[in-house]
Amino acid sequence: MTNLIILPILIPLLTGVILIFLNKRITGQRVVAMISSISTMIVAGFIVQKVRTDGIQSLNVSSWDAPYGITLVSDMFSALLVLTTSLIAFVCLLYSFKSIGEEREKYYYYAVFNFLIVGVNGAFTTGDIFNLFVFFEVMLMSSYVLLVLGGTKLQLRESIKYLLVNVISSALFVVAVAYLYSVVGTLNMAHISSRINEISVNGMPGILTVIAVLFLIVFGLKGAIFPLYFWMPGSYYAPPAPVLALFGALLTKVGVYSITRTYTLFFYHDKDVFGILSILAILSIVFGVIGAVAFWDIKNIIIYNIIIAVGVILYGVSVLNTNSISGAVFYLIHDMFIKAALFLLIGIVISITGTSNLRNMSGLITRYPGLGWTFFIATLALAGIPPLSGFVGKLLIVQGGFEGGSFIGAFITLMSSLLVLFSVMKIFINGFWGKDRTYHGEEKAPVRRLLIAPVMLVVISALYGMGSESILPYISQAADTLIDPKVYIDAVLKE
Repeated sequence: MTNLIILPILIPLLTGVILIFLNKRITGQRVVAMISSISTMIVAGFIVQKVRTDGIQSLNVSSWDAPYGITLVSDMFSALLVLTTSLIAFVCLLYSFKSIGEEREKYYYYAVFNFLIVGVNGAFTTGDIFNLFVFFEVMLMSSYVLLVLGGTKLQLRESIKYLLVNVISSALFVVAVAYLYSVVGTLNMAHISSRINEISVNGMPGILTVIAVLFLIVFGLKGAIFPLYFWMPGSYYAPPAPVLALFGALLTKVGVYSITRTYTLFFYHDKDVFGILSILAILSIVFGVIGAVAFWDIKNIIIYNIIIAVGVILYGVSVLNTNSISGAVFYLIHDMFIKAALFLLIGIVISITGTSNLRNMSGLITRYPGLGWTFFIATLALAGIPPLSGFVGKLLIVQGGFEGGSFIGAFITLMSSLLVLFSVMKIFINGFWGKDRTYHGEEKAPVRRLLIAPVMLVVISALYGMGSESILPYISQAADTLIDPKVYIDAVLKE
């Protein structure tokens, strides 16, 4: 059964290869991609239940025992994120069928889509720090293609910036891994933690603090933490809605996951680096709120809300107690669902109106009540209005902040909910209320068919929040592994 954990990587990989040979057969591509996506979801669900009943699962590839071989590890944290990724990929695929266009479909859209999922699921599952870099590169190379596919002037301009930032980030990643290897002599993440624990008996050496900061820069660039988010608003503005939903829901979250995993597993001895993380997380919330409130462009408003969410999650990680970590895990999954839903919804709005400027739209709810009320529920969930999914995670993070004596951070996290609500309600009030208008894109936009995908995500998000009592045991199991690294180490190294 431990072989199951490689399947969420293997299925989309093989699918991507097959789809390359079907590039001119659009119907065939859609069928193969859909079968693959459903299969990955089913396998991911089985893995979550396997980890729930039998504990952390690890697979030593080619039968080389850890720490010498390449190890894949599925604890509850990674298993839940793989399942969430699979669900979002399935929904974005559905949306793509009616929105992405035949020109992109003929140029390997579905193949690259699956390679992106390989990188994301691989990053969540790997137990080897160098292979985390490898899966990052798979994910990034796929994102380069998806960003530029279509060849508009905006896409080409923003892809250059995106490429430069990520090439620099990848170079820093290799440097950080090389420094870490020179200190601990291993690449297996569980073994790295064990070695750092041995050499940090009398306090963490300065070189490890430098490495921790390097990792924060690398993953902070990818996760868009303050002040390293400068590249994101422009780059995420360029691609079409389903690609933007994938980027907003998955790519930044891989950076957040990597910070969470490395800091709780490697650097938990050093309270100073957690202090730095806390400050940057709070500043991410503040500057994200400023951007979200200031803009009148619906894409930019939701993009800046990504930065706010990254700050909230990493603030929970930085406090490092049971409530805050549980809240961070819960909120991370919530945000993946709701950001994907919101980007798909604004994609429909843009396809109807032909613009993303709020000042040039109004009255949409008159003709599209389903779209309007779905967006309204999604905004409430994003802001953390009970009983929707954003409430539980943020409440646990705030409780953890107060317990840990981080009162300013907890207060800013709490107050951010009001300003997040204001920023997204601005879209609802100005775009959906008011005088009805006639738009040129109305006849071409298959609104009812496009709406199926975001409605599915909003329903999942609502059930996730209202069923939090049954979900929390899974979240607690994920948090326990992050709070106590020994659980992870023993499961991987079989000590």
